[in-house]
Amino acid sequence: MKRIVFLLVVFTLLLAACAPSVATSQPAATNPLVATDAPTVVAGAFDINNWDSVLAAAKGQTVNWYIWGGSDSINAFVDNFYGKTLKERYGITLNRVPIADTADAVNQVLSEKQAGKDPGAVDMIWINGENFFTLKQASLLYPDWAQKIPNSALVNWDNPAINLDFGHAVDNLESPWSSAQFQFVYDSARIKADELPHSYADLKTWACANPGRFTYIAPGPGGFLGTRFVKGALYEISGGAEQWQNFDQATWDQWSPALWKYLNELEPCLWRKGETYAKDEAELKNLFANNEVDFSITNDITGAGTGIAAGLLPATSRAFVFDTNMIGDFNYVAIPLNAPNKAAALVLANLLLDPEFQAAQILPENGFGLGYAIDVTRVTDSAALSALQSASTKLGDSATPASDLANSLVGDSAAEYQNLIEQGWAENVLQK
Repeated sequence: MKRIVFLLVVFTLLLAACAPSVATSQPAATNPLVATDAPTVVAGAFDINNWDSVLAAAKGQTVNWYIWGGSDSINAFVDNFYGKTLKERYGITLNRVPIADTADAVNQVLSEKQAGKDPGAVDMIWINGENFFTLKQASLLYPDWAQKIPNSALVNWDNPAINLDFGHAVDNLESPWSSAQFQFVYDSARIKADELPHSYADLKTWACANPGRFTYIAPGPGGFLGTRFVKGALYEISGGAEQWQNFDQATWDQWSPALWKYLNELEPCLWRKGETYAKDEAELKNLFANNEVDFSITNDITGAGTGIAAGLLPATSRAFVFDTNMIGDFNYVAIPLNAPNKAAALVLANLLLDPEFQAAQILPENGFGLGYAIDVTRVTDSAALSALQSASTKLGDSATPASDLANSLVGDSAAEYQNLIEQGWAENVLQK
């Protein structure tokens, strides 16, 4: 309720709010959520269209990054990789401010603006989805920057998986940091690579030629990846992902019967003839490891690597994707409109997209293990290519090649389709 009250008040006050293209740093306001004393901010203006001026303004600043603090491994990665490089390369101090929930940082920005605190205390937030949309609606995000930082050229902004955040247009208000993408897992000791399906149509053909050797996770609570499997089928049947980025009841009414038809035709070919489905990823992984089915499902950037390392999957397991309709989503960073150190925040956001750090973040040995935010096929610099190749080599054959992930990536659907798919599947497939 507090968030709603804040939003209504701020939205009423700030309908005409906008941000200048040239920003001037000002002293930061004292704030109880900031983990260190308020930083000394270097005075001076910068031009977002002149990166050298951004770097000059950022030197000596402290960037207060409000980030979910629930993962010790992610915290260590942020401190050891970004913190060290910001200081040594750019003269910027990273102040990682751990929060229990992203909504805490959002409410911080809303309350500061309501109290007239400009500048505030928050320079950057790890954010997406509802929290992003809350600040976007209130016009409290620094505008028109995400495609102006140098490394944004490595991002495929044309892909709705990136330019839409849970159905809401990013509009240059946030920049991607990492990703997770739907993939299949198979055992190369059982199936040859040239025998793998490349589409949902191929999968049905394969499953019915090998009855009982495939199943998927039941969509619904605990079955997030099962819902994604069904969404991917809907995308293919209807001709692509684009029309599902915004909710339209007529579109759903037009294509959902064909979706249920496909899944019902697939069902007799499934494990136990579809009388029961895996309830979650762990159960499907066990069925695969026990040789009851020939495919599992994952969102892990390492593909089968994490399962192999944990002794849960055969060493010969490999990950792969279809040619398209492999749903992915992204984590982003955004800069509040009243951020005291915008220049330093821009430098950090740009660093997050550096191929060297994108390569590092995919490696489990660094404790992060999240996917790329950049399109690796856009990287041409030899040193950057070497870093990406080294990371790919470390992941080994058990991971889906990065170029395959990039080429098959599509965005998630508008949120309203989630319940329609889960409830519709239960009524039209499970109970039929």
